[in-house]
Amino acid sequence: MVIGVLGVVVLTGLTWLVWVAFIQSNPPVTSRLLGYEITSPTTAKATIQVDRTKSTVANCRLQAKAADFSIVGEITVTVPADSPRHQTLPATLTTQRAATAVVLIGCTTPSDPHPR
Repeated sequence: MVIGVLGVVVLTGLTWLVWVAFIQSNPPVTSRLLGYEITSPTTAKATIQVDRTKSTVANCRLQAKAADFSIVGEITVTVPADSPRHQTLPATLTTQRAATAVVLIGCTTPSDPHPR
């Protein structure tokens, strides 16, 4: 009896693990920061690559950071559902003061609110 219950628990756990691994390995959107340039004390420009597995809207958030790591600018770039699934996009961030770096937080979709 105990072995049967243990077998069911182990099988359920393995099934869940395989399901989670599959879902996490096939996100609806992936993104990466290709590069950035600090063009003035109040402007930073970045280029991001966005890849989607299906035609869905994606919102990609970037932050400009100062030397003390504080956030001095932020922008959300919206990728329309009817645009190409694989694309490179420019973004211009207006900053409160001089930035030293631009960071891509990630992109989200309506079905996946976790930035990727």
